[in-house]
Amino acid sequence: MTELDAIDRKILQELTSDGRISNLALADRVGLSPSACLRRVTALERRGVISGYRAVLDPDAMGVGFVAYVMVGLGQHTKASQEAFEKAISRSPEVRECHNITGSWEYLLRVEAADLASYKHFHTDVLGVLPQVNAITSYVVMGSPKDERA
Repeated sequence: MTELDAIDRKILQELTSDGRISNLALADRVGLSPSACLRRVTALERRGVISGYRAVLDPDAMGVGFVAYVMVGLGQHTKASQEAFEKAISRSPEVRECHNITGSWEYLLRVEAADLASYKHFHTDVLGVLPQVNAITSYVVMGSPKDERA
């Protein structure tokens, strides 16, 4: 595990909030010189603590009006079944996240669609026809008062 000190954590907090912040502004916010700040950020990247930078997209601007978390149960609990399911899901643009989880279900998906009709198509004609899938339960997102995904 990588050891992070208070300055590293502050750098990560600032970059999480604004990944496009200039090194000069970041250095000012964390109380370092620009060169020391750049060395820290570069070291965090090299150590894999920072694995990349992403754009945060506005769902409305992207035409996403419907979000659901979907629990998926498989009929068989085999490696081959999981691999086939994961391969099929990786081809579905509606699936923004796929997590293999513990408990009563095998997978938790975050699905984004334009509207309910689009989600119904995904549910019935994409997810519902996969031979590995045994059960599906959908939880519709009504609001997201806190969402720190980037």
